[in-house]
Amino acid sequence: MDKLIVRNLGRQPYESVWAAMKALTSARDASSADELWLVEHDPVFTQGLAGRPEHLLNPGNIPVVQTDRGGQVTYHGPGQVVAYPLLDLPRRKTGVRQLVKGLEQAVINQLAGLGVGAGRKEKAPGVFVDGAKIASIGLKVRRGCTYHGLAFNIDMDLTPFSFINPCGFAGLHMTQVADCVDGPGVISWQNMAEGLAASFGQTMGYHICRGSSSMPGIDKTSAA
Repeated sequence: MDKLIVRNLGRQPYESVWAAMKALTSARDASSADELWLVEHDPVFTQGLAGRPEHLLNPGNIPVVQTDRGGQVTYHGPGQVVAYPLLDLPRRKTGVRQLVKGLEQAVINQLAGLGVGAGRKEKAPGVFVDGAKIASIGLKVRRGCTYHGLAFNIDMDLTPFSFINPCGFAGLHMTQVADCVDGPGVISWQNMAEGLAASFGQTMGYHICRGSSSMPGIDKTSAA
């Protein structure tokens, strides 16, 4: 079973994490382990390569970053678990569609464990609960290796989503785990991040190893 190093980076500015993902992807070779970074971002709108300016309705004081991932505009902010799979797809004989389905299934399985029914929509990557989007996906593949990833709404202020057409869909309703479950302590960011990593590892057939809480290149501590 392949190893997956999971790094919980906590709250980080978007652009510094993006730069670190690109650097790791450029530096990796056939012996580099696959990684999954878990992070909570400061408020930011990110535009994908296909992003159209008309989907930015009223960004206000929230910064907008043009990225190199696929997809349209989305929002990241506190209370959202962002998971970045840094994987070598050819080595695992896995395609992009399989990875997207794996990310979706990880969220679907985790929500099922909380008693929340979730599913997919045709031609709309991500995960939905009763027609509302709870998780969004946007990836970049370079030399067969992936970065960017999944944004999973846990317990956050959803208002900024109304300042855009999320994922390029006018009027798309967004939801979050906090609005779907009852029970104190069930939906802490930490619990949901760890649960998502475990669900992704199981779905994709990885053995999970805990890595340092800093990005490679900043902290060279190896995985335990």
